[in-house]
Amino acid sequence: MFLPYPVIEQLDDAQVATWEKHFAGAGHERPRAIEEGIWRRTQDPANAVQSGWTADEHGRRRIVHYRYRYDLDYTFPVPRLVLAELYLYTSVLAPKAESDEYRDNVRSWLTEGGWRQIDDTMWSKGDLRVNVISYDSHPQDQRASRETPPGFCSLDVVFVSEDFTVTRNVRQMPWNVLAGGIRIKDERGNPTYADDLSELSKYLPFQVEIGCGTSVEAGVPPLHFLHQAYRVTERTDNVMKQTHPFILSPQKDTLVREMLLDATTKTDELVTMFRKSFLAQPTPAHHALKTLHDSGHFVGPVLQHNFDLLAARAGLDECFVRRYDQKIPPVPFDPEAKALLVVGLHADRRSVAKRARERGMKIFFIDTEGLEEFGKYMPYPLEGPQDGDVIVKAEAIPTLIELCRLLGVETPVQAV
Repeated sequence: MFLPYPVIEQLDDAQVATWEKHFAGAGHERPRAIEEGIWRRTQDPANAVQSGWTADEHGRRRIVHYRYRYDLDYTFPVPRLVLAELYLYTSVLAPKAESDEYRDNVRSWLTEGGWRQIDDTMWSKGDLRVNVISYDSHPQDQRASRETPPGFCSLDVVFVSEDFTVTRNVRQMPWNVLAGGIRIKDERGNPTYADDLSELSKYLPFQVEIGCGTSVEAGVPPLHFLHQAYRVTERTDNVMKQTHPFILSPQKDTLVREMLLDATTKTDELVTMFRKSFLAQPTPAHHALKTLHDSGHFVGPVLQHNFDLLAARAGLDECFVRRYDQKIPPVPFDPEAKALLVVGLHADRRSVAKRARERGMKIFFIDTEGLEEFGKYMPYPLEGPQDGDVIVKAEAIPTLIELCRLLGVETPVQAV
């Protein structure tokens, strides 16, 4: 595989302008040309259904961390959106027999994939390097005083583009997330269901937090696309079995095999989320929010969990709160806001709604509480609404357009 790797072969003038205005440069709360994701899968009594934890079967762990940098490339007659740097880290902790078999498989895939060995732990192919290192006791576990289960060992497989510098911050990021412990799901209260957001008119002005729901409406893949692409969770088309078990066994982890045998094909899948996010356009829901903001009904920045910048591209200020360097990032609540409108966000992972309630703000939700997967509708109730919260079980676009009408705000042309 060679870099820069083309993500979109040809950009028009408007797309170049979008890149330069919204994705390039510094001065934001996060570098917007970076795509990053972390999964740490562990076995614990609290996640026994998904992890397979039992008193006799426990101690497995799998970590996946990726960090990609995108850029524009002008070496061809037309500008291209390219993947400029790649970092993909995987670490598996498993019984020694399984880890040894996995290490042997990795070496076999290296040979089959045509990788050239540089030293005892590093191989090279094109502009990629891969390090394969086994540990009886992982240095990160030693550093954190975590005991390795008896009879277990670790194997790290790390893909990195030739010129990528693995800083201490990058190296430590997934382990810092691991040290934060597993997330305990919120306990749901007894929210009220409503047909529309008419009650919100009593709590003006309001602030907005948006999750992936508005992005899915714009054609961006849902989060479970990444779960499948990075092979971190098993998916099933059985609507009655929605446990989505973790992939913890090295023998079920096909991510490394796919990268070693055909990195170019696999990388094309891995950059799909960023490609589709960049190509997506703000929906009528985003334009309706902009109109509500311009009219003074909605205040403050959008509290944003998505890296597609669709709200920003509709003309709204954003504050990105889906952070890995801060488990509970600071949130710029507007002092005038009397309510928080949460759009298309399943769980309060960053405690935004919790902190809004503590400020005395009323919480409203727009969410379908279901999703389409494998051609079937699967219920997906909101995780943590509380007593006094209000849920409008509907899609964002019609609900926000109707809110404009309810508040007497002229609906913009883009929102029709």
